[in-house]
Amino acid sequence: MSHEVLTRTLGSSGIEASAVGLGTWAIGGWMWGGTDEAQSIAAIQASLDEGISLVDTAPAYGQGLSEEIVGKAIKGRRDSVVLATKCGLVWHTQKGNHFFDYEGRPVHRYLGKESILFEVEQSLQRLGTDYIDHYITHWQDPTTPIAETVEALESLKQQGKIRSFGASNVSPEDLKAYVAAGPLDAIQEEYSMVKRDIESTLLPICAKHGVSTLSYSSLALGLLSGKIGPGRKFEGDDQRRDSPRFSLSNRQKVARLMESIAPVAEAHQATSAQVVIAWTLQQPGITFSLCGARNPDQAKENAKAARIRLDADELQAISEAATTHLSDLDA
Repeated sequence: MSHEVLTRTLGSSGIEASAVGLGTWAIGGWMWGGTDEAQSIAAIQASLDEGISLVDTAPAYGQGLSEEIVGKAIKGRRDSVVLATKCGLVWHTQKGNHFFDYEGRPVHRYLGKESILFEVEQSLQRLGTDYIDHYITHWQDPTTPIAETVEALESLKQQGKIRSFGASNVSPEDLKAYVAAGPLDAIQEEYSMVKRDIESTLLPICAKHGVSTLSYSSLALGLLSGKIGPGRKFEGDDQRRDSPRFSLSNRQKVARLMESIAPVAEAHQATSAQVVIAWTLQQPGITFSLCGARNPDQAKENAKAARIRLDADELQAISEAATTHLSDLDA
């Protein structure tokens, strides 16, 4: 039985969005072995056609490329999109903390007020819009007080340039400082069957303060998609090539997990990946699940996960299978 697309509210902002969101890191090409613009635009449009409204991007994904592609894809459809982008990974200044080099140029983590005000204008231009629904600090900058960062975000909200704001890749201390400084609507953090540490560190703080959670890498960069078998090879700058998470023994363990959740998938006429996403969304404290897609088929498959509702027995069976098969993965 297929349900309506599950929607949820973003923090205290009143903004409703689809619980499954489209993540566009891979669309920027960087660390994913390049990108195909036409396929990427088609993937975004396929998501919208399937009822997905939440689209998440960032300037750092290909130094503006992902935002530009998103801008092209949503042209004429802006009203049906809850658009999230980020700030704080910068290459226009060398203030803050050096984080990494991109094609020989330094990228810094910096969340000073003047920098955020510069960044938002760049993002609005690339995205072809005059407002951002959810603006997120991408990585935290220890050189700038969080109160100053929040002040900049609050002023953008008052100007109508952003409708809500959040923070990503935070420590519990960062999160407490954000909540103390202003109404934080959401955090964006990695969370999946193979990475559940925020359940004890960040989610209790979020629950106390009404902060939503956007989880990213719900399929663990594709490891939990059911499609990366023991024989798969990764090419070029694909970050999965040398990752211990994608070791042969891990992929064999995941294959066994997929076998054990197959009956649940069958009962819902769903794929394993859709069941994994649906399970993620039904974990306490997880409000949204961001799923990457690089072509329309992947986008449609992820979107359909928003129409699945697992019952208590199914959730328990999946959780037990995850504990059995994934408890000793190579990290």
